[in-house]
Formats: sequence, C-alpha cells, structure tokens
Amino acid sequence: MSQDYAKERNEMVEYQIKRRNVTSEAVLSAMRNVPRHEFMPEIVKSYAYDDAPLPIGWGQTISQPYIVAYMTEQLDPKPGMKILEIGTGSGYQAAILAFLGCEVFTIELLDELAAGAEKAFAATGISNVKTRIGSGYTGWPEEAPFDAIIVTAAPERIPETLIEQLKDGGKMIVPVGAIHAVQSLNLITKMGKRTIEKELLPVRFVPMVDR
Repeated sequence: MSQDYAKERNEMVEYQIKRRNVTSEAVLSAMRNVPRHEFMPEIVKSYAYDDAPLPIGWGQTISQPYIVAYMTEQLDPKPGMKILEIGTGSGYQAAILAFLGCEVFTIELLDELAAGAEKAFAATGISNVKTRIGSGYTGWPEEAPFDAIIVTAAPERIPETLIEQLKDGGKMIVPVGAIHAVQSLNLITKMGKRTIEKELLPVRFVPMVDR
C-alpha cells in the first residue's frame, strides 16, 4: 500500500507547525505543497513528515519541519527576493524558498549532497535555485548583495563575510554556537554599518565547517 504523502503533509502543517504559532499563509502553503519526502534518502522517506530532524547521509541532517517553517517565516521572504542559503543539505529549505517565488543561491560543502539536491530540484520541477559547491564562509560575492541569508549549519561566531553580502535592511537567520553547547538561533538585520541582533530560540544544528 502506497503512503499518502499529501495527507501526511497536511497533518504536519496542522499539528506540528500551526500549533506552534507559525501563521504566515504563504509559508504554510509552501510546507503543504513541497514534497519533503523527495528530498531525503529512500531509507528514511517513510518518516519524512515526522516531527524530527532526519539523517540524509555524510553526517548531515534535514531539519525538523517546524524549524524549516519557523526560519522561513522569520525571514519573511517575498516573490522576487534574492536569497543566499548556506548549507544546501537535502535541498528542502531551498525548495521552500523557491516555491515562495524567491531566487535562491545555495552553497554546499559536500559534493554528494549538492548532487542529490540538484537531482531533487529537477524531479520536483524547481528551476529558480542555483547550486554551488564550496565553503559557506566565503558566501557568493559575485551575486551579492542579497535580500536575505539563511544559514542551516552553526558557526561558532557569525561570519563577517556573510554580513557584508547582505543588503542594507536585509535579514540573516543563523544558528550560532559550538556543537556541544546550546546554540542560539539569531535573526540579524543589517542597518547601514551596524547590525541589530535578536535571539530567537535555543536550537541544535550540525557545525558549519570550512574545507
């Protein structure tokens, strides 16, 4: 008997996301429509809509659905926005942003994950995502400035390079902290030569590493 993924997606939104006060109708629609199971290995597909992060290979994970929805809502993406993602992983977060009409530039350190994400983008008809293999600490300077930056791995300190690639008034959401410590999900708004930083949630992400 085949799994009813559409039903599971709707239940995920109702019970995991809306009940935790994610209210953006655009974000909720993206979470209902983007097939999360297409962005994970066959061995864990049956758990795709569980309320948990899941392994995607090479020591990496796909974030819990609520965290994806929450981080997306905090960035407040709008159609046409140019967004940099650090840590492509499975490609699911980039797919959510693409569904919302953003132009997404995503960087992945691991060749195997980047290849898997590109395959998933093609399989789901997503064309407004550009993928690069490289260090997230470098960013994507030739495409800067970005309207928003989303970081899906935790640096111990916020990289200045990424702040420089954010446009004036732009936002960056990033988990910060050492792997064995409690990390903080921070929202940073660039205001001219200064930044406004807001701590949002305690989180746990894989570390952001360099080559």
